[in-house]
Amino acid sequence: MNERIKIQCRIFRVAHLHCPAMPLAINTNPAALYGILVLVNVVYLHEAFRICAFNVKSFGDSKSSDESVMSTLIRIVSRCDVCLLQEVRDTKRRAIPSLLDALNRFDRRHQYDYVASERLGRKQAYQEQYVFVYRTDSVSVRDRFQYPDTTPGDSDAFAREPFVVWLRAPSTVAKEFVLIPQHTSPSNATKEIDALYDVFVEIKRRWRIENVMLLGDFNADCGFVAKKNWKNVRLCADTSFLWLIGDAEDTTVKESTHCAYDRIVVHGESFKRAIVSDSARAFNFAKEFLLSEEQALLVSDHYPVEVELKTAGAAGATVPHLLLITVTLLISQLDVIPTVC
Repeated sequence: MNERIKIQCRIFRVAHLHCPAMPLAINTNPAALYGILVLVNVVYLHEAFRICAFNVKSFGDSKSSDESVMSTLIRIVSRCDVCLLQEVRDTKRRAIPSLLDALNRFDRRHQYDYVASERLGRKQAYQEQYVFVYRTDSVSVRDRFQYPDTTPGDSDAFAREPFVVWLRAPSTVAKEFVLIPQHTSPSNATKEIDALYDVFVEIKRRWRIENVMLLGDFNADCGFVAKKNWKNVRLCADTSFLWLIGDAEDTTVKESTHCAYDRIVVHGESFKRAIVSDSARAFNFAKEFLLSEEQALLVSDHYPVEVELKTAGAAGATVPHLLLITVTLLISQLDVIPTVC
């Protein structure tokens, strides 16, 4: 039974729990029942706000011209209200516009836009961009900031300095938050993960905001960060940061590896409370879209990581309340026979 069907089943149990002394016998009117399920699906599709981070492994002209790869990538990105793309190597500046054009044709329920960093990297021959793709109906960009990586005593700490965005998401409980992306250099992962603390401090000073999420391919496992070195990483030592993707998660496509390279870390008490419980995970698109390992690797050698934020409904009602309201309003369209208490 898939998740949406489970939601459809649970909705009737939720309604019943609010009046346990009145069990319901329903003579199904097919048209009315169909109407309920359609509205349940609509509410379900909007019950959470999803943030994703995906290392797309050298995304440029070659991948963007591969129809099969683009088909999978579009399905992945269209699941997210905001999706951070890493390892974008769009030297001709055509791959991302091509992706957005295809995405907007694929998902006509939403309009997508993007904001991107300049090409970043120590060597001119190899540079990457951070790209945030977002739904314009649920997200707007309040501000952006390219971290200069000039911390005294530790300048040039990053191979690819974070491109930070401050987002408004009025449908969420959090309302506003900052995303700090990072794709670390594997050979310097420990130092770069630790240096993200300096980025956080600067952002907090600059924008006076507590709700911050750090996310991306940290290369935070499988030998790139020695276990003994974690105690020296300030994002770990400071308990105000919550690591949502743990060491046990596998964010790699290859069956021969099991590494939690990609992570999501949050700061801010109200932000933590806005996280949907147990929603942080790696999205196994190979399994979801029935791809072989070989087919999946053409898209990337990483799985996206994601987390969901709670959304607020009318008058502050949360989605379960909206589901109950939906059933209450539509239950009158069925032939409902209340059992006498």
